[in-house]
Amino acid sequence: MFSSFSTIAVPNGLARLWGKGQKAVPEITLESVDIHEVETAQEKRARTLKHLIKLNHVNHAVFFHHRQYHNHLPHFLGSAYLLGASSDHLQKCYDHDSRSLVPWEDSPGEISRHDWRDYLGDARYERAYVDFFEDELVLNGYDWRKVVEKYLFSGKNPIGNCLVAGLGHPLIHLGYAYELSSRDVAMEALSLAACSYNFLHKYLDDDPKYRPGLSTYSTSSPLEILQRVRLDKRLDGLLDEPGAVNAEGLMGKLFEKCEAVLLEHFHAWELSDPRTQFRDSQHAAAAVLVATYDAESRPFDFFLMHVLSTSHAVRILLPLIPAAFHIALVKQWWLLTLTVYISQLRPEIRLEYVTGCELQGKDWRWVDKMAVKGKGAMDVHHVKALRGLKEAAKTWGDDEQFYLKAAVRLADNFTHWGGFGSQVSEIEL
Repeated sequence: MFSSFSTIAVPNGLARLWGKGQKAVPEITLESVDIHEVETAQEKRARTLKHLIKLNHVNHAVFFHHRQYHNHLPHFLGSAYLLGASSDHLQKCYDHDSRSLVPWEDSPGEISRHDWRDYLGDARYERAYVDFFEDELVLNGYDWRKVVEKYLFSGKNPIGNCLVAGLGHPLIHLGYAYELSSRDVAMEALSLAACSYNFLHKYLDDDPKYRPGLSTYSTSSPLEILQRVRLDKRLDGLLDEPGAVNAEGLMGKLFEKCEAVLLEHFHAWELSDPRTQFRDSQHAAAAVLVATYDAESRPFDFFLMHVLSTSHAVRILLPLIPAAFHIALVKQWWLLTLTVYISQLRPEIRLEYVTGCELQGKDWRWVDKMAVKGKGAMDVHHVKALRGLKEAAKTWGDDEQFYLKAAVRLADNFTHWGGFGSQVSEIEL
């Protein structure tokens, strides 16, 4: 068995995320998931995956629909592949999801080493950032991991502290890059991280205004905090409907309205045993999606699904990124979780909806089959969610079958996503 954590020295002021006065933070020790070397694999399915990832990389931008939405094709292809999809099915996934994507457009200018930070947060430079990072790839002997570490996880105020911007898509993309060992997906992830960079970084960077100690309570349970958030009357009436804040990039306005309250709950999460708390966070991520669904009144929530998808990405990355960023990465996920949960009007999380699910003989083989042949097989987010639940079960064990029951409930009942409000449709998000 692994120890819960070990301590390491922390650069760039990241020790403040662990607590005032600390010189080091814990390292969260996990075994790596299986890494699939799709660039060199000989098997037909893997070759198909490699070629389709390359085809997407060459032909399609990382954003579409006025740069409001994200290219999910690597997530779709990767999840389907890892759940056993055939080469033919992978091609169907590509054909289905590529219909809404758009070709690359020229950026307003090029990017170089001396000015690469000047255009952070400007999605018009998506192509220029890909070109820049691919130039760096050549200069680093095609070692894409070295390029990722240099530009995400080093220097002052590293942009790796803002991977949950853009509803977590840079983080999700990076997870698939590592799991599939794909330099093309890695370069896209770097571009997404650069173009999505926004104000959220200040809560993770070394800014004294946002240090721990801002909370009136503390607990190691993320579900307990979410329950407190649900009952917090200071958040009543904050939003008229769900969806718009998340989908339209208006998250900054939410922080303007309730920053102090949100940060109080953010800093309340006590990571005294970080590996255990990360385990609990994965349990919470599953519950936030599956235990808020009600067949009569509330579909599965599209935005809460990203809480699970980003948690899965964190699980992929923790054994593979510099240890000094482990706590910061988990904290990023927590900040996104609170923000999305509030934005979606704080639905009640009823664990009995999951624990009471009758399996009726359904197992993970059934879940895999539903992911690639069921009614949600052409929905990238549905497939990603099932994959995340399965990997969580594999990581922590599932003696009480919580993750299996969550996956069965999702696969059995999924018809469409909800949570959009009147201003936003599900189309192509």
